[in-house]
Amino acid sequence: MRPRLLLAAVASALLAHCSAGGPVATPYSAAERPAARARSAPALTSEYTIPTKASDPEGIATGPDGAVWFTEGAGNNIGRISTSGKIKEFAIPTAESHSYHIAAGPDKALWFTEFAGNKIGRVTTDGIFKEYPLPSASSGPEGIASDPDGSLWFTEVCGNRIGEITTGGTITEYSLTTPHANPLGIALGSDGAMWFTESASTANAIGRITPAGKITRYALPKGTKGIPNSIAPGKDSLWFTEQVGASVDEITLKGTITRYAMPASTEPLDIVAGAGGAHWNTFIGGADDLGRTAAGGNVNVFAFTTISGLPYGVTVGSDGALWFTELAANKIGRVSP
Repeated sequence: MRPRLLLAAVASALLAHCSAGGPVATPYSAAERPAARARSAPALTSEYTIPTKASDPEGIATGPDGAVWFTEGAGNNIGRISTSGKIKEFAIPTAESHSYHIAAGPDKALWFTEFAGNKIGRVTTDGIFKEYPLPSASSGPEGIASDPDGSLWFTEVCGNRIGEITTGGTITEYSLTTPHANPLGIALGSDGAMWFTESASTANAIGRITPAGKITRYALPKGTKGIPNSIAPGKDSLWFTEQVGASVDEITLKGTITRYAMPASTEPLDIVAGAGGAHWNTFIGGADDLGRTAAGGNVNVFAFTTISGLPYGVTVGSDGALWFTELAANKIGRVSP
């Protein structure tokens, strides 16, 4: 399957440029408790085919205009889909940029990372682009999220840095303390700091960076397969996926981690905060499912007969529904939770 081959190629490139760093101690909850798992009956889902064939839709976010916006890694477009399912595509100026993740900015525009283009992109809701090259070559920008002070923060998976960009385009980079940590996801915590994942196999940690650039690390315990990927805010905590560890984890603002097991080999990937303190996640292990972890830790995995191809990124739309990219099927999916 071509999207899976693309993922393998990207992973190989990351491993070639971003080897793992060393371990560090972390507080860990005494109760590492696998939650109960239940698979629901198939649910109804709406799917919308992307006009550009084999576009590899990946990142997804709700825009300030109420529509859902997504990246097309191979199509080299930024896509917009209304809550009624109408899709419009906007071509990214840089060829073969491999746009990855996308987030709503404080300036009512959408901001996204260009992994191969080595840029941070900005697109208005009218489809007007501006791009900002990173100061350091071959940085591999991936995750991106807004802060409360009018900037956006992003990860540099191959540059081993966390970056900050103002809405005027000024970029500041902060080097990580662990070499080759492979930072991926990033999210704003309720403490005003940005929290991020360090996905290298021996880094295997969650990082925290203050607005002034001070970094603290909280490693997963020794022996945990881990590979933390995406991260999302919670109430006085953050939640993240362990892609190889097959769990969804909660980390408090003090760094205490609790793990909630998912079915083996499902490879939890993206994660988003939903209603009632629950968090929803996609899987990249081949299952056409969505996972839900309640605030108390109860886990359900929902199987959908109508999803046809690797749910990847996920967001909550302005209509309260879950919207997700389908990497293999070249579609955008919608389901009411």
